[in-house]
Amino acid sequence: MDLRKLKTLIELVQESGIAELEVTEGEERVRITRNFAPAAQAPFSHPPGAIAYAPAVAAPMQPVAPAISPAVLPATPATGASTHPTAPAAPADAGHRIKSPMVGTFYRAASPGAKPFVEVGDTVAVGQTVCIIEAMKLMNEIESDRAGVVKAILCENGQAVEYGQPLVVIE
Repeated sequence: MDLRKLKTLIELVQESGIAELEVTEGEERVRITRNFAPAAQAPFSHPPGAIAYAPAVAAPMQPVAPAISPAVLPATPATGASTHPTAPAAPADAGHRIKSPMVGTFYRAASPGAKPFVEVGDTVAVGQTVCIIEAMKLMNEIESDRAGVVKAILCENGQAVEYGQPLVVIE
């Protein structure tokens, strides 16, 4: 981003009274914040027109819905299995589960319009890529550690996943 654009953005923030502005152009990202601290608390004053850089402040935490224990969930009369809405479609003992090696975002394909790496019913070989986990802007290919047939894909495209969370079931 050139210096003229940057100066224009700074002037916009100063004149408008907004607290923060973030602009992304391609790979470049600029974030301009204003500190509205009272003058009495400021350790020193800035000359008019000078730019003060405020330290980054973490965003406030969003409330998270409480986790529901499987013991509290109602059981289906015939099987006694829980009826949790996000329970995996495949039974616990139905095949080998490929688990996430890290916290990140699950993607079924290399790019938004691309064909998924695997579909239910596909045969996979050892070392074949089955999905991608994005972590810290790095795309990590997750490979099958077993040969077999894909029985279930347990995550939705773009879903956040945890370390050790099952991603794909292979039988």
